[in-house]
Amino acid sequence: MRSCVVLLFASLLTLCEAQGTIVTPVFVLKGRDLLLKLRADPPERVLFVDWKINKIVDLLRFDPSGKATVTGRVQFGENKFSVILKNVQEVDSGVYSAVAATDTEDKLLTEYKVTVQGPVSPVELIVDRVDSSSSESCDLHVTCRTHNAHISSTFRCVDRVCIQEGGERPEVTTSGASLQVYLLNNVINCNHSNQVHWTQDFNTAKHLCTVHADPLLVWVIASCTAALTLILIVVLSVWLCIDRKRRMGSRSVDNVIYEAAQDETSAPQNPTNDVTYSSVKFHARSPQAAAATGRNQSESLYAEVKKPGRSFND
Repeated sequence: MRSCVVLLFASLLTLCEAQGTIVTPVFVLKGRDLLLKLRADPPERVLFVDWKINKIVDLLRFDPSGKATVTGRVQFGENKFSVILKNVQEVDSGVYSAVAATDTEDKLLTEYKVTVQGPVSPVELIVDRVDSSSSESCDLHVTCRTHNAHISSTFRCVDRVCIQEGGERPEVTTSGASLQVYLLNNVINCNHSNQVHWTQDFNTAKHLCTVHADPLLVWVIASCTAALTLILIVVLSVWLCIDRKRRMGSRSVDNVIYEAAQDETSAPQNPTNDVTYSSVKFHARSPQAAAATGRNQSESLYAEVKKPGRSFND
């Protein structure tokens, strides 16, 4: 069973090669040079190798040694039997084939399907509409536009995470280029490209949500922020004023107490507390009185006498 499958595959491959159905696609930018080289060696006893366009137009003929006469935009390549076509234009698109001629048959060696494309036109990403309930959530409706084609898509962003809703499939323009709008790392990309050239425009989705937020909502948020800031400033000012008055009041009380203490220290002492000891001598008594008291006539008696009080007005 396995040998049958192998034989069948080999037969199909041989048939395809014989019919020349294996074609290598080549895309080249307009104005560039195109290199065509053999993908298989010529057979033995080859008479010549012809390069043809669309199998009917002769481009160049090589002799068995690899020499040829080149004219115009056609030049030799570095490899034997290879060709360089200079400054290709869109009219140069077609099937290029190399055929080796022998005494018995013509063998197809190489075949290219060449497509010459020009540069694509610039592209522009346009924000058509933004449906926003806050600066962190919005629906973006955008259009990716060129001079002759456009494609639209919608992106929903919530808490800085965006997803694409519709418009994922690329649009093919009349020139065969592809126009596509897609999301990559929260960046909306608008891409216009073909196989050899591309242009792009992009913008950050979350940035668009902030910039295109509802003006009324932005005004409300700004007003609330300003009001809260003003309230905080007023509260802070009142608190600072109260604290300052409290500190000044405390300082005044301390000064009054200090002054009172100073007055008490400098005031004269209470005269009622002054005590004066005076020595008073009594006149000599009679002998009878002296005998009765048993004291000497000349005895000194110390009496405690309180000085009369003085007023502060004296």
